[in-house]
Amino acid sequence: VQLQASGGGRVQPGGSLRLSCTASGFTLDYHALGWFRQAPGQEREWVSYFTVSNRYTASADSVKGRFTISRDNADERFYLTMNRLRPGDTAVYYCAATMEGIGLDYRSPSDYDMWGQGTQVTVSS
Repeated sequence: VQLQASGGGRVQPGGSLRLSCTASGFTLDYHALGWFRQAPGQEREWVSYFTVSNRYTASADSVKGRFTISRDNADERFYLTMNRLRPGDTAVYYCAATMEGIGLDYRSPSDYDMWGQGTQVTVSS
């Protein structure tokens, strides 16, 4: 049972990247799927989440309108599409998953029990 993140890289300001997170050993049905990021010296920060049962999505104000979380129903994979990237978006990005449950906020790292290994995103000219 694991998640594997990929798709990071170096991009110029204003550019785009799509991160992928592949689940193995379990199905993403009935899970909340999240993306977080952590810049050097900073705490891990929530970016976006998606609840599979009702297809609800939410994103942090800092990325709203630029980043989109989505899930591929054909296989056990979900994505973070990032547009209009800024230098402030530079961080290691982590995908996470947890079974949907009552009382969970999905904005806190402590609400997730499965994590990918992280992928570096660098936005620089």
